[in-house]
Amino acid sequence: MNTIFWLRAEVKIGERRTPLTPVGAKALIAGGSKLMVERCANRLFDDQDYLAAGCQLVEPGSWPTAPEQAIIVGLKELELQDFGLVHGHIYFAHAFKGQDEATQILSRFKSGGGEILDLEFLQDDSGRRVCAFGFWAGYVGGAMAVAGYYHHVKTSAPFPAQVSYNNKAAYLKKLRSQMLAEVKPPRALVIGAHGRSGKGAVELFKELGIEVISWDIAETKVGGPFSAINDFDIMVNCAYLAPGTLPFVTQESLGCAPQLSLISDVSCDPNSADNPIPIYQAITKLPRPIIESAVAGLYIQAVDHLPTVLPKESSEDFAAQLLPHLLTLAQETDDQAVWNKARSFYQQALAQLNT
Repeated sequence: MNTIFWLRAEVKIGERRTPLTPVGAKALIAGGSKLMVERCANRLFDDQDYLAAGCQLVEPGSWPTAPEQAIIVGLKELELQDFGLVHGHIYFAHAFKGQDEATQILSRFKSGGGEILDLEFLQDDSGRRVCAFGFWAGYVGGAMAVAGYYHHVKTSAPFPAQVSYNNKAAYLKKLRSQMLAEVKPPRALVIGAHGRSGKGAVELFKELGIEVISWDIAETKVGGPFSAINDFDIMVNCAYLAPGTLPFVTQESLGCAPQLSLISDVSCDPNSADNPIPIYQAITKLPRPIIESAVAGLYIQAVDHLPTVLPKESSEDFAAQLLPHLLTLAQETDDQAVWNKARSFYQQALAQLNT
């Protein structure tokens, strides 16, 4: 029986990315799979591009009626409903690390008999993630830090809502127009600079000609908080959230009048007990991406889907990384056991639900 992939429409406001481009859909169809694509006005790629690739278009939100063997593919969270979930779902569930809504999400899959093949937990033999938006998350996180820094130099008014851009060149043009000639350029620190997202942030600063210092494990292994962070104007946190991570900053370490004026938390897990930036309590949204922290004069950016600001580059990059593994899933030739590992992570999360 041919594998059925069902690309669902995203329900998260402002989300324009996709894990499967028309080029990738065409490759899956050539490999024998059947592709159902929900119409989606917000998706970067036009519905007709998928139709031309050989996909069948269906109504948005119709995935609950898909054949039970269909694999539902998406990016961000599902709508919070009560009915059990019977399908296998490939997406970022944000439910395996004890997040606030983890119990409700996992309970729905348990009751329906479905499963989560979480995009965050697709790993090769070495334990490295096989596909990630990290580079573009870091790139946009760095960009928002720059925009926020210059905005709050001149006003205390809320930072404006952010939109997506057609391409990186258009975004850079906008950023350069916001950099005030009469204002001293910020000193930037990137923590986790050797990872995917850290590399993206560092590249952004270099493209804008902004001084950037890179920290990684060598600089943070002794454990924070780090008073030296207050020697910078902006900080971008791209560090992997490991169990037992000590705070990088606290209200006490920053003092009452910090030089640091903006933190862009790309790693963004404020509800975790291991959150290294414990001076804010919730993720932010693109309509208001930068908010005041618990420290006077210090602002926080904590959007959890930053790459949607650059949906073209980020979708093409991520989808190209994921496609070979979708092919192995369809053809049951999972040489690196990527999907078996993903199922193990899901089973471990279910086991925690029962404890």
